[in-house]
Amino acid sequence: MTLQTNLTHAETASDLQKLISENENVMVCCGRMGPMCLPVYDIMDELTAEYENVKFADMLFDSPEAAIIRNDPACSSFAGLPFTMYYKNGEVVKATTSIQSMEQVTEILDDKFVK
Repeated sequence: MTLQTNLTHAETASDLQKLISENENVMVCCGRMGPMCLPVYDIMDELTAEYENVKFADMLFDSPEAAIIRNDPACSSFAGLPFTMYYKNGEVVKATTSIQSMEQVTEILDDKFVK
């Protein structure tokens, strides 16, 4: 099952691992089709053309496969959806929880994944 977004869908843990291994910079939003997550998906979709060096993807939070994100130590204190992970060269460089603004997302992208 996939989310109804225009983003690349990571349906399985192996899909996510493949994305991370094949792309230097990856932003993955793990969530649902709900009010806290939709704005983040929209921001990611809007930034796709501007940040060509970043692979933007989503993952369904309720899938057993999303345990790869839900159980990551970077997310251990998270309570609100979505869980958003930023990977650089296969390593987690940032993780955020709950709704994010365009400014917050671009600040992280610019800091962790220089254009």
